[in-house]
Amino acid sequence: MSTGTDFEAIIDGITRGEVVPYLGPGVLKGVVEEGTGEPMPADSDSLILAMNGGRPMAPKLMYEFPRAAMNIELKRGRRYIEQFLTRLYGERSWSRAPAHDWLAALKPAYVIDINRDTQLQESFAATPHLLIKGVARIGGTDYRFVLFQHDGTAYRAVTLEEADPDLPVLFKPMGSPAPQPVYIASDADYVDYITELMGGFGVPAFLKQRRRGKRYLFLGMRFTRDTERMVMSDIIFDAAEPAGWVLIEKPTEKERRYCATKNIEIVEASLDTFLDAARATAG
Repeated sequence: MSTGTDFEAIIDGITRGEVVPYLGPGVLKGVVEEGTGEPMPADSDSLILAMNGGRPMAPKLMYEFPRAAMNIELKRGRRYIEQFLTRLYGERSWSRAPAHDWLAALKPAYVIDINRDTQLQESFAATPHLLIKGVARIGGTDYRFVLFQHDGTAYRAVTLEEADPDLPVLFKPMGSPAPQPVYIASDADYVDYITELMGGFGVPAFLKQRRRGKRYLFLGMRFTRDTERMVMSDIIFDAAEPAGWVLIEKPTEKERRYCATKNIEIVEASLDTFLDAARATAG
């Protein structure tokens, strides 16, 4: 258990580019569709229910979204999953998450977001930046990412050689609908993507350089599912020691053991508590 965590120092580290925000589904808690008030499906269970028309799937499929998505993909095709995610996150109007409003004001140099919505991109809509999105099961390249460069007005696809490595970087490994729909969703996607992450082909060379010695602040993250833990472990490769902090109000024993092996300090506080501290720090 962590006591007396210095949030001000962590926020200062984010401002200086030494600490990287890493966003999980919990940052979207409380986000609702404008007009209907329906909560945004973000975590595994709510995504499965939304994908399956509000109906629960078999218990073994409800374990996590990639497993359920694989089942649906085998029945209806990969395109069905892509269209579902694009309609959900790209064609509906959602309220803003407080964490994204904070990031919009702070404009960190590097943010990782494992959600598939567009709020992080909208936070940088007037700021030149690079967008990295994970891809899987594609031919003609060893890489498992696509790059888009934003000039403060719009995105354009760029090659690794064309990308400006000095711009702020938004890394969305699981994809998003904009500017082009690209997703990591099913088990087959994750197997391919994680394999190439481990082999070094899931992260651009310039980002491998930038991430060395960074610490991470995990917001809205839980470490109870193997898939998310494997993605995280490879994305934060070359982290500082200790590797950072995770906000979990009531961590499980499994999470305690895992975070200890990764040298991540558990801060038993809510995201709201942290955001209150962030607002106070901003004055």
